[in-house]
Amino acid sequence: MTIEQIINKVKENDPKADIELLKLAYDFANKAHGAQKRKTGEPYIQHSLHTAFVLAQIKADLNTVIAGILHDVPEDTERTLEDVKKKFGNEIGFLVEGITKLSKIKYRGVERYRESLRKMFLAMAKDLRVILIKFCDRLHNLRTLDALPEDKRLRIARETMEIYAPIAGILGIWRLKWQMEDICFKHLYPEEYKKLEYKYEVEKKVERNKYTQKVKNILGQKLKNENINFTIKGRFKHLYSIYKKIQKKERKFDEIYDVFALRVIVPTIQDCYKTLGIIHTLWKPKAGRIKDYIAVPKPNGYSSLHTTVFGPENKATEFQIRTKEMHEKSLYGIAAHWHYKQMGGSDIKQSKQPRWIQDILNIQREAKNTNEFIQKIKLDVFKDRIFIFSPRCDVFDLPEKSTPIDFAYAIHTEIGNKAIAALVNNIMVSLDQPLKNGDSVEIIIDKKRKGPNRDWLKFVKTHRAKEKINQATKASRLEQLKRIIPGI
Repeated sequence: MTIEQIINKVKENDPKADIELLKLAYDFANKAHGAQKRKTGEPYIQHSLHTAFVLAQIKADLNTVIAGILHDVPEDTERTLEDVKKKFGNEIGFLVEGITKLSKIKYRGVERYRESLRKMFLAMAKDLRVILIKFCDRLHNLRTLDALPEDKRLRIARETMEIYAPIAGILGIWRLKWQMEDICFKHLYPEEYKKLEYKYEVEKKVERNKYTQKVKNILGQKLKNENINFTIKGRFKHLYSIYKKIQKKERKFDEIYDVFALRVIVPTIQDCYKTLGIIHTLWKPKAGRIKDYIAVPKPNGYSSLHTTVFGPENKATEFQIRTKEMHEKSLYGIAAHWHYKQMGGSDIKQSKQPRWIQDILNIQREAKNTNEFIQKIKLDVFKDRIFIFSPRCDVFDLPEKSTPIDFAYAIHTEIGNKAIAALVNNIMVSLDQPLKNGDSVEIIIDKKRKGPNRDWLKFVKTHRAKEKINQATKASRLEQLKRIIPGI
């Protein structure tokens, strides 16, 4: 990796970027690291350059890319954080400081790793760009795992699967999530990885390429006739995603019909809907598989039209239709969101933080110890998320198997406390029924109700619901005692 490659990528993202500052950061880091080597035997500066290049790939802003080059300087060289701040300013210094605080996460004992997680979440709450740098740092470390002893390789892979990959998913940075998961999959389940890789790379590749070309030719001609500019790309689910699907649904590889999709990238939102109509005139759509994430984006900002049709040879074929901006946001998540804000002249530091960060901080504040904190974030924040609609079409993301009561408390504490019934997709259901992705939920309340039922604690899934039910029932019991025993 060279600084020139990073410069070219940064200029591609932002032609007005201050390239001289980037060069200055490289010279500073290169001199600071000097003759240091990594376990692989390569110069240490290569790790800094790879980290910065991945940041540029996901369209991180210039200051974040520069912080990526400098991220290990205060920890691993004689140069201090004050030296960095003096040379490159407070913002870059703040980002490097955030990464320096997280440095204990790398290759330490499990207990010290767990303690460092608290610092990681606090750093995220202050500025999410710190965690972007950490992701890119971790991805390059994963790419060089073979240089480490087996016990360290497996521990780092497990940590990444349990903590880093889920956060990347919630932030919508799928490009990093997929890469991290597949590398970890290779190390944690080598036999399963090899089998799927053989299926994907050897058995199915020629067949898939032929089919993709056939679909491209048919759809491409129709789009040309309608004067729609387009790019059609084949997309194969990453290997770990296929593995999870096979495990979850107990199916064979050949029975997972949505491992393959075609992405159609067009100039405008109007073209997206027009393209959807064209696809549906060419091939019969599969019932229940049309999703409009343009009208109602996911909470992490993901926008696209999805449809599955019975394509040529009656094969189930998924299409994802989106604009170029939507496509980049789907790959790079919140980093691309900041990029487009920056191009529009907005201050990226003012960008809204996702709600789940506040959930993490609440859990952190209330947990009695680090082990409890880790367990709660695994059970709540990092569970697979589902997206639920309110009657006003607001979108709420909740852990999988959440109930109407979890949804009620996600809206407002009083809605939860006074809930008496729920309509899911206009059908009355019990309050403990697990919700499914895409459900529309209306909570019916009784304003005279004094508080929640403590039995709800047996089935609610979210930390917020449990906390609010406990608070309300404790207050209710205290009121009862006051009536029985005056003076309490």
